[in-house]
Amino acid sequence: MSRVVVTDQAFGDVRHERAVAARFAADFAEHHCTTEDETVGAVRGADVAFVNFAPMTRPALAALKPGATVIRYGIGYDNVDVSAARSLGVRVANVPDYGTDTVADHATAALLALLRRLSVYDRAIRDHGWCAPGDAGPLPSFAATTVGLVGTGQIGRAVHARLRTFGFHVLATDPFADPAGGPEDPEFVALPELLARSHAVSLHAPATPDTHHLIGPRNIARMRPGAVLVNTSRGALVDTAALAAALRTGHVAAAALDVFDPEPLPADSPLRGLPNVLLTPHAAFYSTESLDALQRLAADEAARALAGEPLRCQVA
Repeated sequence: MSRVVVTDQAFGDVRHERAVAARFAADFAEHHCTTEDETVGAVRGADVAFVNFAPMTRPALAALKPGATVIRYGIGYDNVDVSAARSLGVRVANVPDYGTDTVADHATAALLALLRRLSVYDRAIRDHGWCAPGDAGPLPSFAATTVGLVGTGQIGRAVHARLRTFGFHVLATDPFADPAGGPEDPEFVALPELLARSHAVSLHAPATPDTHHLIGPRNIARMRPGAVLVNTSRGALVDTAALAAALRTGHVAAAALDVFDPEPLPADSPLRGLPNVLLTPHAAFYSTESLDALQRLAADEAARALAGEPLRCQVA
């Protein structure tokens, strides 16, 4: 009998996953793994493993049935040892297209809130009773504001489409994009130029060795003084200590962060005590519709795996 397992999930129910297991008469089990040992025990002998944040290390991958498939809920798969999976003959798939619009909405909403300084006004009224509009400092119109997008995958492009509606000038940098775009594409520039020119920077790059702490001391120093930063991509893109220092001095005026390294955000993180940081709990993907799409598409991928068919979104 085939075996399907969910190592961990934060969705509330697993009806799509349970249904695909039943369709193939497979044994089904749901777990709440957080450690390597728990994950190894949960996936032992499984044909398909749905994985959220559980560590899919080499020992966990080796515990799967030969030729098994790991399906990572979501776009990123940095908790899966892809190199080990390849050497062990384990297929790995992700779900890259379940919540593009939801994440783009969240990133755009964060950018608009920072650029209009909504939290500054809110805090001034709560703390002091009232304030003058100019107390927040100079406030350029959106038409006079440049936004830089670091990464132009599906989400980056969706953010660009939203920003164009408000009249922003949009720059972009992406080593994999064709810089000779059409008239409705952003202006492609190198990262140093993007940082120097942008009033706001929004991150949409994957977590790789090349992008680890991309926003660190060197590139923060390149940012336009008083710019704001939004990260809805991966926490490892940002050097937390360097960003906190820049937020204290005002070189970075404000930041909206949905992702952190590590997660949850540590209790002693310097970000927690800064008034110019907007924090959300890795929630950019979250909506009723996007969660259902994520689990449904993951279950569809499991069906292909159990049927011996090619995977739709195989990454290893």
